[in-house]
Amino acid sequence: MRQALALATDSARLSEDVPVGAVVVGPDGSVIASGANGRERHQDPTAHAEIVALRAASAALGRWRLDGCSLIVTLEPCAMCAGALIAARLDRVVFGAWDDKAGACGSVWDLPRDRACLHRPEVLGGVLAVPCAERLAAFFADRRVRAD
Repeated sequence: MRQALALATDSARLSEDVPVGAVVVGPDGSVIASGANGRERHQDPTAHAEIVALRAASAALGRWRLDGCSLIVTLEPCAMCAGALIAARLDRVVFGAWDDKAGACGSVWDLPRDRACLHRPEVLGGVLAVPCAERLAAFFADRRVRAD
């Protein structure tokens, strides 16, 4: 999670993107791929940190099925990202801050635990939640100050 937080911080510093970072780790705990939010930088609505990391992991492994792998991300995945991590057949998703507005792994929706899903990864939320939430809060506080 600390590596994902570092990615989130870099993302916010390098662009106007919301600071979210993600890493994909293999069964042995080694980092396979990482990603940061890049919607503003790339003008791509799908460039969420999770999607960027999943694409990089698939490319690194040469397969779309990421069974045995885990996604670690600083913010609870949205519906798009939750759908992608289910489709990728990840074993688990670990996230930091809860997203009470758009979270789809337990807050607003709970897609990975939906019995109708073909694959249900393990979900662990709230890991290093305070520093993850503080990073997001600082970003939005700075944006409000600059908007005034």
